[in-house]
Amino acid sequence: MEGGMPIARPTRQAAPRAAGARRRLRTDWPILLLLCPALLLVLALFIYPFFYGLRLSLRPETGGLFANYTDFFGDARERATIRNTLRLALPATLINLAVAIPLAYRMRRRIWGQRVITGLFVIPMTLGTVLLAQGMLSFFGPRGWFNKTLLLLGVSDEPIRLVHNATGVVISLTIAEFPVVFLLLLGFVSGIDPNLERAAQILGAGTWQRFRRITLPLMIPGIATAFALSFVATFAVLPSAVMLGQPAGETRVIALAAWQAAYERFDYSAGAAIAIIMAGIELLVLGIVLGGRSRLYRGPATGGKG
Repeated sequence: MEGGMPIARPTRQAAPRAAGARRRLRTDWPILLLLCPALLLVLALFIYPFFYGLRLSLRPETGGLFANYTDFFGDARERATIRNTLRLALPATLINLAVAIPLAYRMRRRIWGQRVITGLFVIPMTLGTVLLAQGMLSFFGPRGWFNKTLLLLGVSDEPIRLVHNATGVVISLTIAEFPVVFLLLLGFVSGIDPNLERAAQILGAGTWQRFRRITLPLMIPGIATAFALSFVATFAVLPSAVMLGQPAGETRVIALAAWQAAYERFDYSAGAAIAIIMAGIELLVLGIVLGGRSRLYRGPATGGKG
């Protein structure tokens, strides 16, 4: 006792804890050296082009520093490209998730013909956007096999318009991006410990209860990642919007606006500004999705807190 106050003495556990903290703080240089090529690649292919484009967008041919941005948001036709792109990207992304989640859940354990089914789903990835659009024009066009079959069966009295509109673009984006979403979710759900579901089944939980209360919450990180990848790919849509949509109307997307500014008007500064706006919208949506994922999924509980 000193002045009526007890003197705190270090416990035996203090030294091991300090040593463990020093070990955690120690830099693992070999691993950092192995990461250098990847970091240089990211710097060369992503970081540098982004800042170069940002710098170029702030050098308009006429006007002040932010003239390109004020011109874009001041033009109703240019602003509409954001709405048009979201109306294509969000439905395609949500449709892919709605189909891929139950399908991946069903195929998480081996079923008959699983390799064949997975191979069929992967085929669209090998076709490419342009070839897929050409095939859709031939199949879903007014004189395509789809409408011919409907007319022959008497289902419809006239051809159904599925191309040269927003519907055709959404179908194209859904077909093109579904394999990525499905394979990502299949790999994620296959890694969930099946003993969790078995324990719930022993306790009397039905199939729907096991999916809703166990598997689906554990799939949230995979669902968020699949949404992010699919949204970025569909938001940057250009060939499908031109070949299967109405590029002068409802499918004039923001990527097309950037292309027209740079290669039709030869205003590279304005094109760069539109590209930066496009990247900003993508980053905003990704931030919302990944932030929501961190709130909804905290990982398995450790100790007393989850």
